[in-house]
Amino acid sequence: MKQPSASTTAIAESTHGHQALSAYIRARFDQFSRSQKDVAQYIVDHLDEAAFQTAEELARRASTSSSTVVRFSQALGFEGFPELQQAARDEYRRRPPGAAETVPAATPLFSLDHTEFEAALASDHVNVEDTAHKLSRSDVEAAIDAIVSAEKVLIAGTDQMAFFASYLRHLLMLLDLRAEIVASPSQEALGRLSRIDQTTLVVGFSAGRPHPLITRTMKLARHRKAPTLAITDATLSEVARLARIRLYYSSNTPAFVRSHTALLSLVQALAYGVYARDAQQYDIRIKAFRLK
Repeated sequence: MKQPSASTTAIAESTHGHQALSAYIRARFDQFSRSQKDVAQYIVDHLDEAAFQTAEELARRASTSSSTVVRFSQALGFEGFPELQQAARDEYRRRPPGAAETVPAATPLFSLDHTEFEAALASDHVNVEDTAHKLSRSDVEAAIDAIVSAEKVLIAGTDQMAFFASYLRHLLMLLDLRAEIVASPSQEALGRLSRIDQTTLVVGFSAGRPHPLITRTMKLARHRKAPTLAITDATLSEVARLARIRLYYSSNTPAFVRSHTALLSLVQALAYGVYARDAQQYDIRIKAFRLK
């Protein structure tokens, strides 16, 4: 039988605080392959699920393969996924009372014998609550300040995120704020990227592994000293690491795709926060916009 490696022993010996495994993953994040980073992101943000799911279930949630989950476990120094899962369970159980749940548990939406349809609805309900509890008020206020003070807002989102980027642009344009969108590497979109400057707020949307265009946009914005805002479901996302302001949302779901219910709520709430800064003046702008 394979003997535990030195790194495995080190993890076991260091798991005294409730973030031992998560901290170890964060520290080594840049050493992982692209697929392993997907697993790392998911485990750090969903420790409770990693502690009790199978490798196949975890792989599906992280949009990768079960073999990648096993290789990731071994890259951390574990013999396999069961040993990593045990470390996740140890960390989860060592959390201080109340750390995992900051509000009283709500009455379940459905009975225990709920259907798959009901399970998906219940998951979205939890996602909105989880997002609301985890959002920092200071980060939200900083995001609203950045939107209000920017001369122009450039919103980047591809694939599924293109819809939310477009919707945020629509909401801001209703307030008569100047907003543009980058949703594909078209010549027109690249021209918008070339005009990024210090007066442009760059907003990057990502779910899981970010599209290269979004990463490129955020890197360009940082290089040109433009203010940046990341809206993402992964705390270890490269888009988040490149941004000055970060807003996270929960995307858990039993379905075969990520849930974007909490993201939609976040986008609408963010736009309403901007509106509330000067509701009377914005009402005038909305009326003028509708008359155009």
